[in-house]
Amino acid sequence: MSTRVLVPSGVLGLGFDREALARGVNMKPDIICIDGGSTDSGPFSLGTGSSKYSRAGCKAEWKDLMIARESLQVPLVISSCGTCGTDGMVDWMYEITQELALELGQSINVTRLYSEQQADEVVQKITTNQCHPLEPVTELDESIVRNCSHIVALAGAEQIQQALTMGADIILTGRATDTAVICALPIMRGEHVGAAWHGAKIAECGALCSTNPISGVILLDVDDSGFTVQAMAKDARCTPHSVSAHMLYENSDPHLLHEPGGTLDVRQARYTQSEEHSVRVEGSQWLPSDTYTVKLEAARPTGFQCTIMAVLRDAHYVANAQAWVDRLSAFLEKEISNSMGLTPPDYTIEFRLIGVDSVLGALENKPSQATEIGVLGIITAASDVQCEELAKLINPFLLHYPLTDDEALPTFAFPYSPAHSQRGALYEFSMNHIMELDDPMDAFRIVSDQVGIDATR
Repeated sequence: MSTRVLVPSGVLGLGFDREALARGVNMKPDIICIDGGSTDSGPFSLGTGSSKYSRAGCKAEWKDLMIARESLQVPLVISSCGTCGTDGMVDWMYEITQELALELGQSINVTRLYSEQQADEVVQKITTNQCHPLEPVTELDESIVRNCSHIVALAGAEQIQQALTMGADIILTGRATDTAVICALPIMRGEHVGAAWHGAKIAECGALCSTNPISGVILLDVDDSGFTVQAMAKDARCTPHSVSAHMLYENSDPHLLHEPGGTLDVRQARYTQSEEHSVRVEGSQWLPSDTYTVKLEAARPTGFQCTIMAVLRDAHYVANAQAWVDRLSAFLEKEISNSMGLTPPDYTIEFRLIGVDSVLGALENKPSQATEIGVLGIITAASDVQCEELAKLINPFLLHYPLTDDEALPTFAFPYSPAHSQRGALYEFSMNHIMELDDPMDAFRIVSDQVGIDATR
């Protein structure tokens, strides 16, 4: 016996191969699991409590999964709803589910697992020394906690198992670890705990562990001694290399993975090609921890941001772009002080040379052969008004400022009008900590409702 988990994609909104999904459904999985969130795109989603993915795109993909769930009559679980997993994003996904249940004529029980934290509770944990920093260590005190717009705790397997015991057809969770949603049912059914966590780590990003990563769909079988993972797309294969390599993905240690309640140890894991499209893994170990902890994520506002852009094409300026930016920056600092009475750190202006070193900055080691260079100015200040004033002050000089005093004024190109764009509030991640819990459910709450055609009668 084994527990079969169908993972349609690495995240809802990323897309998946519909034929591969149908093939996976035909394999009769015991549960369908998909992640809905990530911190990959920075703190904005958590800061604002919003999704980075299109609602229309998520709804279209969720419709396919709800149809698949209905045909199988198995649980469908999505974790970290709406990218950031705030309470509001769980409700956002619940609204989509309600709409689809009516459109599809389904009657389903939907359980919501909420993981957002109140500032008072986190402050209390700090006071009682039950909140500890992870590497890299960042400052955390009461003022920082209370300035956070949203704080979430990452659920583990135990919280999702609690929701599964309630007989839910669909489970929508707040922020959770990527692996928890996949390993919860196998562990609950008595499969090998180390294999369940390891298999979940391999399958968390769907077909990223295969030779066709964009195909999305992966099938995971966990039993009492190991797991087998196979790609569902016809042109995708899981290989020992592609599977073992996924332990490197978003993990500082390819052998150890820390999760709520313990650590996955794969140092003794053995990977073998079992069939053409699948890999068998045995030897993974789960090391329970003495104290149950959950990771905290939070974001807080740090000002406002505006961008402005010009394009250099004159060969003289392209060849000397960095020298031009350095000279312009020094000039602007004096101009801003004289005109607005502001000095750093009241504001920041960062110029990035698109096509030269805008990604790596000083770490770039390949000389640019660019014909033209985009000069992107990133402005931060205490308010939207200040940001716009700074952008407008910069504008004429970004368009005409010369490289030297003894040459004619140049004219560069603005790709759009106005040349500046307000980006609104700017956020930063403000917690990289774990919080101790006496019981795994202490920081979470669960609500269940019947939705769909029966719920409207």
